[in-house]
Amino acid sequence: MKVNDWDIHPENYLLDSNNNFVLKKDGTPKRKTGRPKGSTLKNKLITDDKAKESAKRSLKNKEKSLHKLETALYNKRKSIKKQKKLLSEIDNTDNENSKVFLDSDVEELPDTLKEHLNRGNNVVFHPNEGPQTNFLAASEKDVLYGGAAGGGKSYAMLVDPLRYAHKKAHRALILRRSMPELREMIDKSRELYPQAFPGAKFREVEKLWNFPSGAKVEFGFLERDADVYRYQGQAYSWIGFDEITHLPTEFSWNYLASRLRTTDPDIKTYLRCTANPGGVGSQWVKRRYIEPHNYNETFMGKDGLTRKFIPAKLADNPYLSEDGVYEQMLKSLPPIQRRQLLEGNWDVAEGAAFVEFSPEHHIITPFELPIHWERLKGIDY
Repeated sequence: MKVNDWDIHPENYLLDSNNNFVLKKDGTPKRKTGRPKGSTLKNKLITDDKAKESAKRSLKNKEKSLHKLETALYNKRKSIKKQKKLLSEIDNTDNENSKVFLDSDVEELPDTLKEHLNRGNNVVFHPNEGPQTNFLAASEKDVLYGGAAGGGKSYAMLVDPLRYAHKKAHRALILRRSMPELREMIDKSRELYPQAFPGAKFREVEKLWNFPSGAKVEFGFLERDADVYRYQGQAYSWIGFDEITHLPTEFSWNYLASRLRTTDPDIKTYLRCTANPGGVGSQWVKRRYIEPHNYNETFMGKDGLTRKFIPAKLADNPYLSEDGVYEQMLKSLPPIQRRQLLEGNWDVAEGAAFVEFSPEHHIITPFELPIHWERLKGIDY
């Protein structure tokens, strides 16, 4: 074993501050034996680089964590601010004023108040699941809600224009074919509107509801096509026709569509109608809403308006179908009316040559005819 001189006589050597070099008394440098020349400095540099990278990564992770905490704090402060504003508006709401809260607003409320609202307390109207809910939630410009009798169509027609009743610029027009038919809807509105918007006033002469916000819902009727000119120069953000198959032609409905406009960019304009199969206008209604596309799917009309047909049946209204009395009454109708009003069938009509015609039973999927089949042709002058 080799013995180093500096191990035996350390007093003859001096170490530098890093303990890397030894110096002889005469000042001649001498490296410690057992260590490769230059290895200590190189290893130290490598170690320093790794430490720097590790420190950078650590700092970056801390910055990310800090950013997440700052974002969460900002959102929390924003939520608390909105909750305070909503609670203040609720506190300031009395019998003469009303406030509409959207679903997004309700989500911002404290859990205790949200739970109170979700239990249905103070809820004036809650739509039936299925077609009625789909109709009220539809975003298309022009929608027909139709089919069997008793599907809750007329009540939905009264509720739908209330979507913007909290905005001053909103003006809605609800139509029927005749005044007696309109009277029933007005009576229903007297039960609903003052509860939904305390302070809403009905002016009997004008057949007009005035809401606390300044919004208006007007009732009108069209006994003749020429009656649409009474609305010339008027502007409505929502127009609805209950039982639109009572209109003999499409003229009135197309003209009313030209009255659909608003100056408020936050208000979307809508055309809404309901119908049962049958009636003098059944064919044009069928061509406009039912034949062009599948049920419950959005499509574009030739006039550039987005449309949808939402069918409904008696079973979709549990309040009317549960006891079976109304269903039994519909079953007692003559065959054609029974298929129209009970089944919501648009393919049958009074005076048709083949009233028993059914697409399900009398139409098959097209296929190529075998060449050996005999062909027959006929003509009816």
